[in-house]
Amino acid sequence: MKLKPTETGQKTTQKSNILTTNNNKALSIQINLSGLSFCIINQEDRNIEFLQDIPFGKKCTPFEVLEQLKSALDDNTIFKTDFDDVTIIYQNELSNLVPKELFNENNCADYLKFNAKILKSDFISFDVLKTEDTVNVYVPLVNINNFIFERFGEFEYKHASTVFIDTTLQNTSETPTIHINVNASTFEILVTENSKILLYNTFEYTTKEDFIYYILFTVEQLKLDPETVKLLLSGQLLKDDALYTIAYKYIRYVEFVTPKYPFTFTDNLSITHQNYIILNSFN
Repeated sequence: MKLKPTETGQKTTQKSNILTTNNNKALSIQINLSGLSFCIINQEDRNIEFLQDIPFGKKCTPFEVLEQLKSALDDNTIFKTDFDDVTIIYQNELSNLVPKELFNENNCADYLKFNAKILKSDFISFDVLKTEDTVNVYVPLVNINNFIFERFGEFEYKHASTVFIDTTLQNTSETPTIHINVNASTFEILVTENSKILLYNTFEYTTKEDFIYYILFTVEQLKLDPETVKLLLSGQLLKDDALYTIAYKYIRYVEFVTPKYPFTFTDNLSITHQNYIILNSFN
């Protein structure tokens, strides 16, 4: 659904007259307090034409993120295109999964307040997962929403974990598998079995010891066997990184996810697991 945010963050549906040029290009922007990612796809030939990551080097405030976003969009003429579709992906720890049969839109704040620090002024939104009878409740950034609407007109927004979970559940095994997507200071962890969610959470880490502690804690709580369970990694890490090394030390089967994207890439773009969330936002 295309959405128009108001100044208070309330979502309403409205057609926009801003997007008038049909050039079959779609823009996806991933918003994290530690960085931004941008991706442009030509929807006619299904080719990824632009892919960029901008790390901040620190955790910023929502106001600082907005300033960084404005600067990034102003500095590159590629963003002056009239995009047919614009998607914003919010990647933060302020989310929670709720069974669809128990979900009540009037109780969104209650679903978050016990495991996330939220303010009374926070606007709370939700996504309905495609592959499970589950609703993902989360906090988007209203200042970003308002700016994006002013800049591009109608747009869609969702939480990064919605993309991560929906994508992962399309290709799961019958045996328990741990899926981890790594960011600069946080990581999403999803445990699946027989296309079902056993656990989903987001953890903040500073050291590699923090990283492996939360993984092993998850293994222990779910009574998994580190000698047999498979760990699939995506996001901001490589095989020679400390995070990969320590994971492999304690978990026998560690691999990078092998993406199967339904599109091609311009020759100068690197096709890796590192942009797993934003590339899957076009599916």
